[in-house]
Amino acid sequence: MRGLILDEADGRVVASVREIAGGELPALPVRVRVIYSTLNFKDAMVVTGLGRIVRSYPHVPGVDLVGEVLEDESGSCKPGDLVVVTGFRMGEATWGGYAEEARVKPEWIVPLADGLSARQAMAIGTAGLTAMLALHSITDAGVAPGETPLLVTGASGGVGSIAVAIAHARGFAVAASTGKSNEHEYLRSLGANEIIDRSEFSESPSKPLEPARWCAAIEAVGGATLAKVISGTAANGVIASVGNASGNEFCASVLPFLLRGVRIHGIDSVQASLGARRRAWDDLSELLDARLLESITDEIGLDEVPDAAARILAGGVRGRLVVRVAGS
Repeated sequence: MRGLILDEADGRVVASVREIAGGELPALPVRVRVIYSTLNFKDAMVVTGLGRIVRSYPHVPGVDLVGEVLEDESGSCKPGDLVVVTGFRMGEATWGGYAEEARVKPEWIVPLADGLSARQAMAIGTAGLTAMLALHSITDAGVAPGETPLLVTGASGGVGSIAVAIAHARGFAVAASTGKSNEHEYLRSLGANEIIDRSEFSESPSKPLEPARWCAAIEAVGGATLAKVISGTAANGVIASVGNASGNEFCASVLPFLLRGVRIHGIDSVQASLGARRRAWDDLSELLDARLLESITDEIGLDEVPDAAARILAGGVRGRLVVRVAGS
């Protein structure tokens, strides 16, 4: 089988597409023929060696995959089942989806949702799953659509694009934050009612409580942006924290929590329960229009992954990248 392999040489991570022997795959119960994977921000870090996320080489990256079950030693799946696997540190701690076959644990597997093709599932991928888990955390906490918009930061990225689309589909007015002036029409096509330049979030808030501008937020940036979002969230609002593109640390006041009842929910799509995953995939299959999903998706082959990974880290990718694995 062919796959994208990472090797370490002279302290550098080097990626190449080459043949892999079946015996090199992890000794896990379920063998899957991989059809598609995706390229996420975390994948880009792994492929380029940024952050030293992977500790053992050679390594096959790819934190997502969709494919056909070939065999299952555990008896949980049947040959021919179409399945989705995301998270559980696949592509990081174990080999992932950038090879024509993968071995995974049965408890990682979710059946491909009715109404979704294999390609559409990976156009959604971890990014869409994260966005849906974030929206569930907001609505389950009692925040409902109204006049005050829901804010999405990092809105032109993979998580942000889908977050804008599904929040709009759920009936929320959506304020989308981006630093890319050429993406305004794109975000409006996804359902954004208002565009906010990310420069408004570049510094920590000048006051502990700023005017309440959004009822909730799906926040993908972290750092000073998160602090600014907290100060501008309305009473009983919920901030779903999904990313740290701008940094891990932030400085904020406790007053929004004490005087407005603002809450922060951390979204961990890596270890989310299978029940939460199934609910999210079912809702995603209903909420996302197929034509809209296609409009935010580009497809690449395995040999294009290293260059695309560098573009993602440089902020040069809009929407979602699907990686064609079968026959790549």
